[in-house]
Amino acid sequence: MAELLIKTGNIAGNIRKISRLMQKHGYRWSLVTKVLSGDRDFLQKLLSPELMEGVHSIGDSRLSSLKIIKKVNPALHTIYIKPPARNLVRQVVEYADVSLNSSLETIRALNQEAGRKNKIHEIIIMIELGELREGVLRDKLLDFYRDVFELDHIRVIGIGSNLGCMYGIEPTYDKLMQLTLYKKLLEVSFKKDIPFVSGGSSITLPLINRKKIPPEMNHFRIGEAAFFGTSPLDNKRFNQLSTDTFQFNANILELEEKETVPDGKIGEGNIGHTADLEQTQEMEKTYRVLLDFGILDVDTDDLEPKDKQVQFMGTTSDLTVYDVGQNLNSRLRQKYKVGKTISFKPNYMAVARLMNSKFIDVKIV
Repeated sequence: MAELLIKTGNIAGNIRKISRLMQKHGYRWSLVTKVLSGDRDFLQKLLSPELMEGVHSIGDSRLSSLKIIKKVNPALHTIYIKPPARNLVRQVVEYADVSLNSSLETIRALNQEAGRKNKIHEIIIMIELGELREGVLRDKLLDFYRDVFELDHIRVIGIGSNLGCMYGIEPTYDKLMQLTLYKKLLEVSFKKDIPFVSGGSSITLPLINRKKIPPEMNHFRIGEAAFFGTSPLDNKRFNQLSTDTFQFNANILELEEKETVPDGKIGEGNIGHTADLEQTQEMEKTYRVLLDFGILDVDTDDLEPKDKQVQFMGTTSDLTVYDVGQNLNSRLRQKYKVGKTISFKPNYMAVARLMNSKFIDVKIV
């Protein structure tokens, strides 16, 4: 069975560095753990009191994961980082101390559930800033907040936005400044204190070094930078964080010298994905390896072979083929053989899918 290797020490180091960065600039931050898919063993290693000391809260988009997080470390403050479904308000109030919201009807349902539990449920209200995902429209903001502030069991602790997640709208200084201005408008209009302006994420981190963060913005929701050491703004390593955090190892099931292009009439019945090839009369031969994972486990576009000579050829539901050329190392000896593995560097989406596959082993070191 193919294996996803998780390098806990390097991830823990990233969390410590981010905590120091946030503390230096006076920001609070939430560690977003959704890429882990609620893996209890890893969460137990990660969510230690010592490591979480500089983290404000833990965010996740799966209630099942928040339930595990509460069991692993009950003292942790938790955030449900997507607008809740109406039929999940009971679980949201039970497992999330805070939720991100953009629907008045859902907030009212959360208020009723919190009242039944004799609790106060905290919310961050999301505002639409151009990404066209979740968020209250700006011209409806005052009426929206007026209704929310009347609810007895809801406490508005912040105003937030999501940028860069769907269309890739960049979190510019001007966009973030809009968010802080809305916060001031709401506080003046309703004489209410709104502690958090939550417009930061991994994509926003490079703006800290460029001094492009408005003074009022004070809360970040960070996942990718903590677990992969990169910012999606430029897909580059951020502030000396470790990028050596996950490794995917696939087993070689077969290794044979084969033609570089398929032989025969290609029909429409194939269910796999293949590299772009042209059928020619020159049938060169190279060595191909058959690996023990497929489309059901991960998208090969999200995997980068560590050996640059390994080239993707095709994948089906549970098997994938790569070309390894002449299969020779620098000493002209056989590089790969059946029973060995080929290693890949997975990106964020690859890890998220691999963690959800029941056909992949997860090894924590």
